[in-house]
Amino acid sequence: MREAGRLVSEVLTELSAAVAPGVSTADLDVLADKRIRQAGAIPAFKGYHGYPATICASINSEVIHGIPSGRRVLENGDIISIDVGASLDGYFGDSAITLPVGRVSEEAATLLRVTEEALHKAIERVRAGNRVSDIGNAVQHHVEAHGFSVVREFVGHGIGQKMHEEPQVPNYGEPGRGPRLSEGMVLAIEPMVNAGKPAVKVLADGWTAVTRDGSLSAHFEHTVAVTATGPWILTARETPAVVAKRDPSAVARSS
Repeated sequence: MREAGRLVSEVLTELSAAVAPGVSTADLDVLADKRIRQAGAIPAFKGYHGYPATICASINSEVIHGIPSGRRVLENGDIISIDVGASLDGYFGDSAITLPVGRVSEEAATLLRVTEEALHKAIERVRAGNRVSDIGNAVQHHVEAHGFSVVREFVGHGIGQKMHEEPQVPNYGEPGRGPRLSEGMVLAIEPMVNAGKPAVKVLADGWTAVTRDGSLSAHFEHTVAVTATGPWILTARETPAVVAKRDPSAVARSS
C-alpha cells in the first residue's frame, strides 16, 4: 500500500506544480491519467460507479467530486481541491489537497491552513486502542474553533484492496465511540470543511457536491496506516519547497 500511496503522492506533487491561472481541470486530468498509467497503475476513480474522469477537481464552492472539464479554466484567486486515487498491484492509495490559484483572499488562505491542520490533528489520533470517533472529534474541534464548519454528508473510509472499505470515518462526533483502531488497519482520513454553513447539495451531474450557501470549501486527505509505533502516512508528499521548483509548463494542454 505504501507503493500505491507513494504514486498518488507523486501525482499530486506534479499536479500541484501545474496549477496556475489559465490551466483547465481537463489539463490536470490528462496529466494525472498519463502519470498513473505510466507507473503501471490504474486510475481508481475512472469508471467507479460511472465516474468519468481520473481525478476529482473541485473549485471554490465545490466540496468534492468536481468533474474535470476543458471549460473549467482556473483563474487567479480560485482555490481547487484535487483528489487522486490509484490501484497498484491490487492495493489502493487515495489522497487530496486543496491549492490556491495565484493570490487568494485571506479567508481562503485561512480555510486551507485550518483544513490541513485538522487533517494532521486527526492523524495524531490514529493509534492502536483509540476509537474511530476520536479522529472525527479532532477534526471538528479544530475546525469549529476557527469559525468554520465540517461537512456531514461525506466521510472518510477504510481502504485496502478496495477503494472504500469499512469503517466509515466521519469528520465530527464525540470521542470514544465506534470501532477500536488496531495495528494493520488503513484509513483514508479526509476533512471537508466549509467557510460558511455545513450543508451541501449535489448538482444535476450526479457527482459534484457544492456548499448550499455558496461559501468556499476545502478538502485534504491522506491514506494512513495504524502501526505499533503510531500513524504511518502512506501518501506523504514532498515539501512545498520542492513542489514550487517544478516546471508549471509540464502540464499537457487538452483541447
